Amino acid sequence: MRVVTWNVWWRFGPWEARQKAILSVLRELRPDVVGLQEVWAAGGENLAGWLADELGLYWAWAPSPAPERWRRRLPEGEERGVDIGNAVLSRWPVIAQETLLLPVPDDLADGRLALYARLAAPACEVPFFTTHLTSAPGASAVRQEQVGSLARFVARHKGDTPFPAVVTGDFNAWPDSDEVRLFGGYKTSSAVPGQVLLDAWEYAEPGAPAATWSAENPYAARLLEPSVRIDYIHVGPPGPVGEGHVRAVRRAGHGPVDGIWPSDHAAVVADLAMP
Repeated sequence: MRVVTWNVWWRFGPWEARQKAILSVLRELRPDVVGLQEVWAAGGENLAGWLADELGLYWAWAPSPAPERWRRRLPEGEERGVDIGNAVLSRWPVIAQETLLLPVPDDLADGRLALYARLAAPACEVPFFTTHLTSAPGASAVRQEQVGSLARFVARHKGDTPFPAVVTGDFNAWPDSDEVRLFGGYKTSSAVPGQVLLDAWEYAEPGAPAATWSAENPYAARLLEPSVRIDYIHVGPPGPVGEGHVRAVRRAGHGPVDGIWPSDHAAVVADLAMP
């Protein structure tokens, strides 16, 4: 099962050209499931819905309840009625879904979410999640509270299936940060006692380029921040016959397509065992 996570940078930059570049990358990857963050919807159109139609996939969508702060960042006249949220694309039907509003103080509240989608894969159902944590640089404590809430959300929806929970998203946090360690639960005490969610990048080839936020990308470089991996695929322990075991993991979408960078983030791609 090929899983992708990707923050697709909402309606920023040359978004119409980027939309086509995003599709090109996903078409080449041929994913089974995709977790998307910063998905736009406007005027009856939805980026996730368009991608799903083009790729022949099912989809689920969770709009932010507080898009106003995002809209203020768009050029005047373009901001009206544009929504932002998370989405899931899936090769298999979405048979259940639920949204979690992540906790945040009022001064950072911009409607960040986690989206759960239960997927009716042929061998067994897959509990799949995608999320987008707050991006404020000094807000590690806020992100720790958010991953605690997310971990409990995952625990509630794991359900009776041999396939482990798969959690994707933009955590806006370095791999050795307290919030990422807390969420994983295998380098420090778990946010949910006994729950382990392994960072799929633990299986990456030694020395493989890892930064999903990179100075190589002109959209990211303008902020003068360090190059680092802030996007993740987490997977619970494998099932009885190895369901969900990480076979390979790498970056994607980390270069221009016909001269256009698809997003300010690179994607992460993981191949998981599916019986």
